[in-house]
Amino acid sequence: MSRIGKLPISFSTKVKVNVSPELVQIEGPVGKVKVPIPKGIECKVEGTAIVVKRSDDSARQKSLHGLTRQLLANAVSGVEKGFKKELDIVGVGFKAQVEGKKAVFNIGYSHPIELPIPDGIKINIDKGTHIVVEGADKELVGQIASVIRHYKKPDPYKGKGIVFTGEKLIRKAGKQAK
Repeated sequence: MSRIGKLPISFSTKVKVNVSPELVQIEGPVGKVKVPIPKGIECKVEGTAIVVKRSDDSARQKSLHGLTRQLLANAVSGVEKGFKKELDIVGVGFKAQVEGKKAVFNIGYSHPIELPIPDGIKINIDKGTHIVVEGADKELVGQIASVIRHYKKPDPYKGKGIVFTGEKLIRKAGKQAK
């Protein structure tokens, strides 16, 4: 039995769970998340807990068992508390702002970069340089934060660019005079 897969996922009374054979819908105070269920994996709601079981002991079913349980646990945690990623823009004149349903980045290119904000994601920008991406879906929050960072990866010489808050950059030494 999978050590992770056999653990039940407990949730509060604020969370509503709807289980169908191929999909689990979880709804809470922060938002909604849908988790697809692979074939051979079965989910049941028992009181205020979700129990995940597998059909056989093949290697594929064992790995899907633990994966599905963890995806469901992330969904429950996301709709109860939410997930957050923070980024910082480093560089003179670099800034960002939210305009309606899109985020606009002025980060040293000849044109501003626009990112449409998907449903279920909230982007806050403080002082033009501190970006906070929040939402109920852990995967989507991480994906949007990664896309934002990819717009201007940090330069290893000066450190300019978009970095995750608290990320340590490996700085390179510049040219040495002889």
